[in-house]
Amino acid sequence: MPARLFMVIACLPGLTFSCTAADWAQFRGANSAGHADATAVVTHFGPGKNERWNVPVASGHSSPCIIDDQIILTGAQKDKNELQIFSLDRSSGKSKWSYSIKVPTLERGHPSFNPASSTAVSDGERVIAYFGSYGVVCLDLKGKLQWEIKLPLTKSYSGNAVSPIIHDNKVILYRGNYIDHYLLAIDKRTGREVWKVENSERFTPNMACAAVPIVHENQLIVHAVRSIQSFNVDNGKLNWELKCSTTATSTPVIAGDEVVVATWNQTGEEALHPDFPTFDELLANNDKDGDKLINRQEIPQLFYFHRSEGTEAPNNGYPFQFAHADSNKDGKIARAEWQRVLDKEKNRQQGYVEHGLIAVPLKSTGRVSETDIRRIETQGIPEVPSPIHADGLIYMVKNGGLLTCVDLKQGKRLFRMRTGGSGTHYASPVIADGKLYTTSGDGKITVLELGTSRKVLATNAMEDFVYATPAIVDGVIYVRTHSRLYAFAESE
Repeated sequence: MPARLFMVIACLPGLTFSCTAADWAQFRGANSAGHADATAVVTHFGPGKNERWNVPVASGHSSPCIIDDQIILTGAQKDKNELQIFSLDRSSGKSKWSYSIKVPTLERGHPSFNPASSTAVSDGERVIAYFGSYGVVCLDLKGKLQWEIKLPLTKSYSGNAVSPIIHDNKVILYRGNYIDHYLLAIDKRTGREVWKVENSERFTPNMACAAVPIVHENQLIVHAVRSIQSFNVDNGKLNWELKCSTTATSTPVIAGDEVVVATWNQTGEEALHPDFPTFDELLANNDKDGDKLINRQEIPQLFYFHRSEGTEAPNNGYPFQFAHADSNKDGKIARAEWQRVLDKEKNRQQGYVEHGLIAVPLKSTGRVSETDIRRIETQGIPEVPSPIHADGLIYMVKNGGLLTCVDLKQGKRLFRMRTGGSGTHYASPVIADGKLYTTSGDGKITVLELGTSRKVLATNAMEDFVYATPAIVDGVIYVRTHSRLYAFAESE
């Protein structure tokens, strides 16, 4: 038997293509679980340290898709309105091929968004890439177009960052934005629609819809707008649905007989709740002219939603506007006007819905309720990074480098600690060689020992921003910064 075929592993239940131990075929590897093979992986690395090679790459936040000897990335040339799918040689980083797409308009999103944020997927024969600015593109492994599906330009505050997957003979894409909102299955060989499920849930500015669908047996599990859903992967029929308050950003993970999901919303825990002062406090600290009123120059910076210090992101919150209080438009806020603001805010806060790390039984059916699930943790929930599961433990990291570890069986937090990473975290953690790798947006990759020791093995500075989740194959960790792709491994 050929060695390559001997190494074939089942990346997804029922998978029919040859995804080998030397592949990282989609976002966060097999079934988006984030686990590399058992090969030893470098702990200390960075530019010039245990570096195999580095090459400049086009702008983009997509993660490496690694098939055989190829690394496949997507990119965007914003000044040319051009999208790219390109392949690099794994051993050297040298270019193998590139496919370019000219578009009339590139998709827009929040300040951190890039039009090439979706990670490509491959089945070892073809490459599938998705762009909110264009649609779905299928190439062969030499970069030749096989088919494409042109879709309307998406519109949303966050921008489309969801990645497609391949299961059996189907490409699966969850697409959520103001223009259209649906779950789609496409024949990977022809590009023809197999089935499509429209999502009628109202799409709002705080929705992200970046979670990658995952598969368990015949279940296609989707972290969607305000819900966790399970569909029959063959025909798109709904198996079960849990309604919850979530922006649909973080990809779920399978853990035993449950699916574990980090559901996050802007006011889902006490640390995210706004704190408006009383009118007397407002006067005491801000009434500079002593007229017992607050004018436009005296109003302090207040937020309806604001990330705490150390967990900031671009467009860090939803600011309070002076006009929201100045109901008579005289340029000043009186006590009665401010009291109306406080009363309205009190009513709004009564409608806050708790978010959390939840576990849903995979054998659920129909409408799933709060009593049917386990709410494992309600604090320190990541806004973007996906949780990861290993040996009965769930790890999750949020903005500010706050890492939480919970015992899945007991539903109990074991510890919470700082990793050394700071600020915004977009990349999801990955696991290899008994180690957990977490990545901060400012380019610090922290390596921790798995388990409950809380031991930090290294904090590696990439000297550039890193929003893309690293890929790990055959003992090599591939890191995409905002400007370059690096390959790191122990020096030979």
